Amino acid sequence: MQQITPVSDQADLNLVPEQLATNGGYGYPHQYVDGEPAFDIREIIAIIRANLIVISVIVSVTFALAVVVTMLQTPRYTAATTLQINDQSAQIFGKQDDTMQDPVVAANDTERFLQTQVDILKSRALAERVAQKLRLVGNAKFYDAMGVRQPTGDLTRAELEDLTIRTIEDSRDVDLPRNTRLATVSFNSTQPELAAQIANAFAAEFIQTNLQRRFDSSAYAREFISGQLSEARAKLERSERELNAYAREEGLIRDRDSTASGASQSGRLGNSVTTTSLLQVNAAANQAQAARIAAEGRWKLISSGNLLSSPDVLANPAISQLLAQRAQQMAELEKQRANHLEDYPVVQQLKAQVGVIDAQIQSVARSIKASVKQQYDAALDAERSLSQQVADLKGSSLAEQDQLVQYRLLEREADTNRTVYEGLLQRYKELNAAAGISASNIAIIDPAIAPIRPSSPNLLRNLLIALVVGFGSAAAFIYLRTQLDDSVKVPEDVESKLQMPLLGVIPLVHDSELEVAMEDPKSPVSEGYNSLRSALLYSTPSGLPKTMLVTSSQPSEGKSTTSIAIARGIARLGRNVVLLDLDLRRPALHRAIPMLNAENSRGVSSILTNQSTVDEALRDTDVETLKVITSGPIPPSPTELLSSSNMLQLLEELTARFDMVLLDSPPVLGLADSPLMAALVDGVVIVIQSDRSRRGSLKASLRRLRSMRTNVLGGVLTKFDPSDSGNRYSEYYGYNYYQYSNTSDN
Repeated sequence: MQQITPVSDQADLNLVPEQLATNGGYGYPHQYVDGEPAFDIREIIAIIRANLIVISVIVSVTFALAVVVTMLQTPRYTAATTLQINDQSAQIFGKQDDTMQDPVVAANDTERFLQTQVDILKSRALAERVAQKLRLVGNAKFYDAMGVRQPTGDLTRAELEDLTIRTIEDSRDVDLPRNTRLATVSFNSTQPELAAQIANAFAAEFIQTNLQRRFDSSAYAREFISGQLSEARAKLERSERELNAYAREEGLIRDRDSTASGASQSGRLGNSVTTTSLLQVNAAANQAQAARIAAEGRWKLISSGNLLSSPDVLANPAISQLLAQRAQQMAELEKQRANHLEDYPVVQQLKAQVGVIDAQIQSVARSIKASVKQQYDAALDAERSLSQQVADLKGSSLAEQDQLVQYRLLEREADTNRTVYEGLLQRYKELNAAAGISASNIAIIDPAIAPIRPSSPNLLRNLLIALVVGFGSAAAFIYLRTQLDDSVKVPEDVESKLQMPLLGVIPLVHDSELEVAMEDPKSPVSEGYNSLRSALLYSTPSGLPKTMLVTSSQPSEGKSTTSIAIARGIARLGRNVVLLDLDLRRPALHRAIPMLNAENSRGVSSILTNQSTVDEALRDTDVETLKVITSGPIPPSPTELLSSSNMLQLLEELTARFDMVLLDSPPVLGLADSPLMAALVDGVVIVIQSDRSRRGSLKASLRRLRSMRTNVLGGVLTKFDPSDSGNRYSEYYGYNYYQYSNTSDN
């Protein structure tokens, strides 16, 4: 057969190890992260496509369960009432310090206040008030409407109440959206009228609870003020008694009414009887003095000149009348004198009458003068008497000043106690009045009405939930299935699960077509082994290992076929290669290579037992530079034979004669042969069958090999089916790289 060297092989020969390493090839040093993101959407899509049947079954089952559950559920109705919750209630008395009003809530604390109100709506205490108001405890109709089994008679009252409250709480819901003060209290039941009744009862009891809480909050204030009021009353009574006792002891008579009304104007003076009398007598003395001065002036005037020139005389009515009569008589007299002489009887008579009138005028004038004198004397006596009284009262008032110092101290204390008492009494009255008429900061906007349509079951909502649950369950199942699956299926698993470099991927081919595929240089199998050969050429810093062992974790994974393919590929490069079958229990090379005709009379076992030489055991193949040494007869103890010194001498001799010594060894697990031989070679290649090898067994094999301080070059994934749907998440899925050719040539 003509030797063919692919162009790719020549290109591999021109590359140095560092170039392959930096270009992400299979050569040394191997990198496990190729720069792609850990989260690969293509891998997820591939996993979903590979498990479409499982996903469809799970989702279909959840949909069917949702429909069945929906059909079996009893229709329930939800009634809701809307409440407006304000920060501060209306002020009944219009006073800023009204303790019955809610404090103004700060802007940054509004949300906390509203959340507190929601928690109160959800409280057990409010549910108990609703149950008591509607008499729901032990109500058979209520339990039937709520779908609760009728309680038996052996339940205590406390247990029955607890059952009723828990039933109410399970069906009640409170919602307060952000940026609003409208809270919604809803209740669901199988009876729409009962749902509306309980929802409205929650709103009414919430308002009543709020008012009751305010009334109770003022009880402490009222009790405290009541105690202070009693103390203030006792203090006021004690101070009043001390004041009265002191006044009685000192003989002080005070006018309390005048004290209260005139204290601010008179500086608290003139509030005693002595002072009041002094003021009154002094005022009378001043008036008497004025009267005396007036009377004295009149007296001086009337006594110093003609009486008829005095105003008092002239103002007298009798004088005025007499003067009028005299003027009339004088006029008549002058008239008579004009006609008669002085001695005329009529003239004499008129003159006598005028004389009588003059005498009368003088008599009246003297009487008036005497009267003025008497008035003057009386005014003078009154002035003197009052002046004496003023002098006496001044002395008494001055003596009373020292006594008033202590009196005023006691009086101020009594006034202070009276002011405190009156203020507390007024506040106590206001608290009692406000406690019963506080307004609520809660208002019902929309009362609950009996709903017409049921709120549950909701088929669409249940189907959406089933959809979410179905996909979630499917995702969880697939995730657990993927995580628990420790088989190595795709090339990526070699590096991710085993932390071992991937040297090559050999596609799946039927056993009957294997020989033909390996002979065809353009077949996927041949191309796969050519890529494996290229990776081995640069698997170490010095290039291709001089001695190399091919093994697997368990039998029938393709290690013998891989050994033959590696040996042929290296030999076709012009290098002398010898392939040894070290599987002394189940040898396969003599049957796998047609030119050997399954003849196995001489081989490794006969060389190690000195029954034949190396030259006698060497067998030719279809490749000129490739020699094969079969296993030879199966010995009774393969491990002892392989661990003998003859095996080491055999390897040294073959290494000296050939460019590469390739060993086909038995599986690692359960046998000691492969770890012993791995310690004698430069590199070990592990063959891994796709979808058969398990991570546990492979890691155990690697631990055994590395315990012998071996150089594991990497792994070869064999029998990989890129068209299998289970391998869709691999980058090798559906690929035809190994089938690349010029379509015109075909």
